[in-house]
Amino acid sequence: MMFPTPPLPPLDDRKHRVLILKMGYSETLDPDTSGIVSLGDILRATVVLHDFPPEKYEVTWLVDAKGADLLKGNPYIHRILTVNPFTPFHLMSEWFDVVVNFEKDPGICAMVDKISAWRRYGFRFDHVTHAAHAYDNSDHALSMSKDISFKRQQSKSWSTMLYEMIGKQYRNEPYILGHQPKSQEIYDIGLNHQVGGKFPIKRWPDPNWQQLHDALAGEHSISWQQGMDNIESYIEWINSCRMIITNDSLGLHIALALGKKVVAMFGPTKSTEVDDCDHLIKLTPNVNWSCIPCIAASCHNPDGLCMAHISQDRVIAAVKKLLSLNPETSYV
Repeated sequence: MMFPTPPLPPLDDRKHRVLILKMGYSETLDPDTSGIVSLGDILRATVVLHDFPPEKYEVTWLVDAKGADLLKGNPYIHRILTVNPFTPFHLMSEWFDVVVNFEKDPGICAMVDKISAWRRYGFRFDHVTHAAHAYDNSDHALSMSKDISFKRQQSKSWSTMLYEMIGKQYRNEPYILGHQPKSQEIYDIGLNHQVGGKFPIKRWPDPNWQQLHDALAGEHSISWQQGMDNIESYIEWINSCRMIITNDSLGLHIALALGKKVVAMFGPTKSTEVDDCDHLIKLTPNVNWSCIPCIAASCHNPDGLCMAHISQDRVIAAVKKLLSLNPETSYV
């Protein structure tokens, strides 16, 4: 026997139901099809949660199981759903006031289009081309993800673009971490030297990291990256460092979310996609190569990796500047 669904209370008498889809499968602003889960992409998307405060909204977030721990405990998220074969049926049996889809996979887009919702943002399914298409406000983001040359030319930050996708203006809202660390600062500097599997060429070369360690160790307490097998342990390690020196990676975004002083190195990826702030110095290769930033997972430059052209001296100069009493946003 089928029972009728009871009428919903008026919007003014209930919290609005919001579904956000950011599993981490595709870089929202990149033409990525690797299928490797990007934890950094998931964390960066939490910036939009400021537009859905928990006193007014009940947010459900769909994420891959590998990214669930990054969202666990987030005060803006009412419910975390992880992807499994039955998830589409689960979501299609529910209703939402707002659906925000930051995933470009056509199958995900097709599923999202079948979820009952009053308003939709992000990406949808095109029944003619059988590819991802854009809802209102997301055309610019979709164009960036399809055209590398267009993406290389634009200078908007990632957070600004996400807010534009939901039809709002970005006002420097920070990322929102779920796990709140309890560790104390015991190291002057943390060396966040590893990168994820999607873009290995983002990594500053190993010999450079070792030389940097040796140059700084005499004057500062240094810690090599820790906690990579557990997201909460990783956050605790970053919180235990006064400053983080890092590639463009998840650790960069966690450090910024925690308000740490950060020296970040960019080469294949765009430094402008990370917002400027007074405790961040961004370094780029000191070479005039037309391929930078290539936005690619592998390097085909016969002259070698661009990341090798960020000198140790420039990193040390940035460290000294940020460790001073009155650091300012700077490009060294």
